[in-house]
Amino acid sequence: MAGAATAGLTAACGSGRPAAAPSAPPPGPAGPSPRQVPAAASPRRFAGQPVEIGHGPRDRPKVALTFHGNGDPAIARAVLAEAERAGARVTVLAIGSWLDAHPDMARRVLDGGHELGNHTQRHLAINELPEAEAYAEITGCAQRLKRLTGSIGTWFRPSQTQYATPLVRTLAQRAGYPHVLSYDVDSLDFTSPGAAAVIRTVTGTIHGGSVVSLHFGYADTVDAMPPLLEELARRKLRAVTTTELLTP
Repeated sequence: MAGAATAGLTAACGSGRPAAAPSAPPPGPAGPSPRQVPAAASPRRFAGQPVEIGHGPRDRPKVALTFHGNGDPAIARAVLAEAERAGARVTVLAIGSWLDAHPDMARRVLDGGHELGNHTQRHLAINELPEAEAYAEITGCAQRLKRLTGSIGTWFRPSQTQYATPLVRTLAQRAGYPHVLSYDVDSLDFTSPGAAAVIRTVTGTIHGGSVVSLHFGYADTVDAMPPLLEELARRKLRAVTTTELLTP
């Protein structure tokens, strides 16, 4: 597949580039009712883990591939299909405005056995927002997830940053998320470097317990998935959901 996909937000978290602000989400419920979608898991508190989690236990042969949920849904479905073909399960941190536009993607993620979480409503630079607006970004996406799946999602990841400020961590906990999900491996797939470069970047830094940041919306990511998953299997590393990564 050639070229980057996409309309909508493309700025990566932690890239330092400003995201284009999307139009305001439509009022009222969007998409199917919770009864039409498999029940989603709720956030869990993991004893012994910090509020902001960047990786899992290093002594387990597991890794978590986590995806920024945005962009062309066709590319998102292709990424999920490649993961499922290899028996992998991933964590998708969805942007609320993306769910407004493509509510069926909640069903698609959950039907594949993956996790679905919160990546704010509009993907603004959340660490720079006033308290009330930052909280609205978290709860806005949480409300959409709740309507679509019956849960606010398994994880919260802050937008346009690798690490949350103490205030954002506090706001996430107030919204019902015991932990904030960071990562220790940045694939840099949002720079569209080519599939080979994505694979080199990830495999050059990944270890047992790693949490990898990847993105929907980029063709390079789709092309990278089969060889990346083959290399993980060769290293005897299983790609699991973040909850599985942290569960003994």
